[in-house]
Amino acid sequence: MSTQGVPARFAGKTVIVTGAGSGIGKAIAQRILAEGGVVVASDVSAERLEEFAAEAGTDALRTVVSDVTVDADIARVVAAADGPVDAVANNAGIMDGFLPAAEVTDEVWDRVFDINVTGVMRLTRAVLPGMLERGTGSIVNTASAAGIRGNAAGAAYTSSKHAVVGFTKHAAFMYGPQGIRVNAVAPGGVATNVDGAFKSEAAAARMGPLLQTLGLPIATPEQLASAITWLLSDDSANVNGVVLASDGGWSAQ
Repeated sequence: MSTQGVPARFAGKTVIVTGAGSGIGKAIAQRILAEGGVVVASDVSAERLEEFAAEAGTDALRTVVSDVTVDADIARVVAAADGPVDAVANNAGIMDGFLPAAEVTDEVWDRVFDINVTGVMRLTRAVLPGMLERGTGSIVNTASAAGIRGNAAGAAYTSSKHAVVGFTKHAAFMYGPQGIRVNAVAPGGVATNVDGAFKSEAAAARMGPLLQTLGLPIATPEQLASAITWLLSDDSANVNGVVLASDGGWSAQ
């Protein structure tokens, strides 16, 4: 990613990014670092965070091996900011194998919701008091095309991302008057290491041909990071409660 000519939009700011060890989260963190910010990078993989830290080579990156489903880990991530948290990218998430309602298990349903929804709520809840005290803050949640349509994933993932959209809009409504902006990005296909394989023959038969016919582009993590960091930054100061589709035009079809 070239950052030549990019303003230091995050100078003097500290941003928490979850799922920062790879994919979209790592691209978000890299962009913020390049634009002068301090990043608290959260991920469940110590190996990925160690590699990222070695690549970045800067004290502005603070890595925390953590699980967004664990309250104590959320507290450690916030503590690692060592001061005010100016912005949060709630990016950690998992897929569900495209399992439809007749095939989804309780285990898959609960795990997807724990990470994709409850993790978003817990970190948001943890940073809100400080943001409210200062009267400023920006939170961006990674939703999905599956959060605004029914033919992009399985039952658990689709439901979880619809929940993220609802949580985003509610928080934006509640805290917007107090200086807190809460937005979401809805990606389409993105080239990451998240397991997006069909684990249901019924879903593959129903959805596979449709997805192939649409000819949807596959975005890079850097393209998503561009949209997310815009929403995190003051450049989007008048944007609140928005679900921004970054899907190569899928939402126009």
